[in-house]
Amino acid sequence: MGRVVVGVAVGLAAVACGVAAVAVGRRMRSRGKWKRVIRVLREVEEGCETSVGRLRQVVDAMAVEMHAGLASEGGSKLKMLLTYLHNLPIGREKGTYYALDLGFTNFRVLRVHLRGHQSSLLEHEAEQQPIPQHLMTSTSEELFDFIASSLKEFIEKEGASSELSLDRRRELGFTFSFPVKQMSVSSGILVKWTKGFSIVDMVGIDVPACLQEALTRKGLDMRVAALVNDTVGTLALGHYHDSDTVASIILGTGTNACYLERVDAIIKCQGLPTTSGCMVVNMEWGNFWSSHLPRTSYDIDLDSESPNPNDQGFEKMISGMYLGDIVRRVILRMSLESDIFGPISSKLSMPFMLRTPMMAAMHEDDSPDLREVAKILKDILEIPDVPLKLRKVVVKVCDVVTRRAARLAAAGIVGILKKIGRDGSGGITGGRRSDMKMKRTVVAIEGGLYSSYTLFREYLHEALNEILGEDIAKHVILKVTEDGSGVGAALLAASHSSYNVDKVQLL
Repeated sequence: MGRVVVGVAVGLAAVACGVAAVAVGRRMRSRGKWKRVIRVLREVEEGCETSVGRLRQVVDAMAVEMHAGLASEGGSKLKMLLTYLHNLPIGREKGTYYALDLGFTNFRVLRVHLRGHQSSLLEHEAEQQPIPQHLMTSTSEELFDFIASSLKEFIEKEGASSELSLDRRRELGFTFSFPVKQMSVSSGILVKWTKGFSIVDMVGIDVPACLQEALTRKGLDMRVAALVNDTVGTLALGHYHDSDTVASIILGTGTNACYLERVDAIIKCQGLPTTSGCMVVNMEWGNFWSSHLPRTSYDIDLDSESPNPNDQGFEKMISGMYLGDIVRRVILRMSLESDIFGPISSKLSMPFMLRTPMMAAMHEDDSPDLREVAKILKDILEIPDVPLKLRKVVVKVCDVVTRRAARLAAAGIVGILKKIGRDGSGGITGGRRSDMKMKRTVVAIEGGLYSSYTLFREYLHEALNEILGEDIAKHVILKVTEDGSGVGAALLAASHSSYNVDKVQLL
């Protein structure tokens, strides 16, 4: 009997040891998985590092590339496109002006009423219409006849209430958000179509001239006064409200920048006559590149798999189009390194499945249990039952990617200020002049990445203060604008009106 008891006891002890061993093994495997996830996180943090020293190197590189792009065509990754816009609105414009905003599968027509004094709320009316699918691949005449007809209907609704004098021709600002080689303030040749358009007979043709001919065919006495893009329109709107505005930045799905440059600094167009001594330069800064940019393996993979590899490198690191996908790629890598997220979801392997607004919602989730993070991981990426500590890791990845983007955007802005002598350095690379008197400097910013994403905006402001120093940074004001592509275009029609002779020195 004693032997049986002993045998049972030994058996139970062996079972207990076996259970304990299994438990220990699970804990060790779990610990190993966790270490691999944390290792990926640490690698991302190191790869996205943006110290003040590195940011200042990016600032200097941006200014150097701007100089090179102004010196010669093709001299820089920055195109530094001339807009031939010499006069920005100053708030004293009067009259009714129009805008046409054509940038995607919809277009907008606007009417803006100016009273001759600055107003925080500009009186305007707008209508939006979809472009029929067949017109996106038809002919230039068919497309612009459709747009001109819609514009005519919009104007006819004014009836007897129109404030336009009978002897005055209507004037329009035309926002055309496709690659164009600008030839004058109101003319530009289409380089290529994007965004689903493919009208072959328009490539290499003056786009505003096509619109002007359609307006004439429809019996509209209207002049295309300015050809602009959304970034230039944002600068115009910012300058209308505040004459200290010297640059504008788009920080949304895409990104771009433009600024006011002295004509004598634009070497590739020496001898060009101007009324103000300045010209708006469209930088196309999304294509900026420098070896000082903190690029990771995720950026390299995203770029190589994109439709435009080795192009728009800066945009792919800072714009809303790409931030969510960088985060998705990091989570995928964590899943591949360890099955801590469970079986790999097919959605997690799909490019752009995680959009930046969803990423921002996870980043800014302030609930104790991060329930919004759990919901988005489950609903969008089909990763259910993610434990809290892993949700915290996901939030940290969002933070690292967003912080890098915002700080690089700040460095880009300071690069522009350095180029025009508004950063307190007096042109000294990596230095500061104590005898410099800083002018009040306003930068207009448009786009949801900046205006709607609080943490992105805070990181950008923080970096601006770090790079410039508080004494200089207090003179730099970032102002949110809305509808540069619409209202801004109408304002440029006003400032370049054949009836407007009120010109001022811009810089």
